[in-house]
Amino acid sequence: MPLKHILVLLFIMAAHGSAFPVAKLALNNSVPPILMASLRMGLVLIILIPFWRFKLPEKKHITSLIAFSISMGVLVYVFMNLSLYYSTIISPIIVGSQLAIPFGILASALMLGENINSKKWILIFTAFVGIVIIFFDPKLGNNFIGLFFASLMALFFGLAQVYSRQLKNLNTSMLNASVALFGFTILLIISYFIEGNILLNIKSINLESWMLISYQAIIVSLCAHLLMFYLYKFYTVGQIFPFYSLFPIFGIVLTFLVFGEVPTTLFILGGIIVITSVFLLHKIR
Repeated sequence: MPLKHILVLLFIMAAHGSAFPVAKLALNNSVPPILMASLRMGLVLIILIPFWRFKLPEKKHITSLIAFSISMGVLVYVFMNLSLYYSTIISPIIVGSQLAIPFGILASALMLGENINSKKWILIFTAFVGIVIIFFDPKLGNNFIGLFFASLMALFFGLAQVYSRQLKNLNTSMLNASVALFGFTILLIISYFIEGNILLNIKSINLESWMLISYQAIIVSLCAHLLMFYLYKFYTVGQIFPFYSLFPIFGIVLTFLVFGEVPTTLFILGGIIVITSVFLLHKIR
């Protein structure tokens, strides 16, 4: 792999890893979690409108596109923000997001009838064992609600990957715009009923928080995804996906630098088991 492609991959993984501590910084500035997810999707939608041009997909894709958009644009982002909102420590949330791969494989077996061989079953089991080890970390304390929401985030990310396989022929702009449209609209409505006056909450968001939300929308949701599609021109999904095991490392390092979180022995052990299992799951066909 050429150096420029390696650098692009590292940027993508660093962007994905940074999404968690960046979101936590905004939440610490009293930005409501559901509204923040909606505004992130709203910014993505505004940027993509000129490329989308309101084109509609063929009827055969509509059901899968709606399911994908709700899973990815609504449920993944809202549970990500809620997991961080209810957690005082971030690193377990980052590692917990890796469960999206085992969940995706299980969903493929249930929904598409795909066969799971014995090696994959072992690795799925060890990935969950790693999470259980992290659960016994005394530092987690009152963070179990956050970890529960992180598990839901991983579950719906895995489901979204199953739906996305039925949308391979759709234009990338249409796909991302649909995710942003459903995410922005549905989350805004939910925020109104749960978090209160939307206009008042938006007015209370300071410039620093707007910059953090913009970073999530532009760098993570747009640039990282578009660069990934650029790499798919040269490499298969199977060649690229194992590198996703790197983004928790970037996220944990950044969490240490920003929040001073020092991983415990149990967390390191569980994290290594989870990340290694997921990496090997990517490699097995």
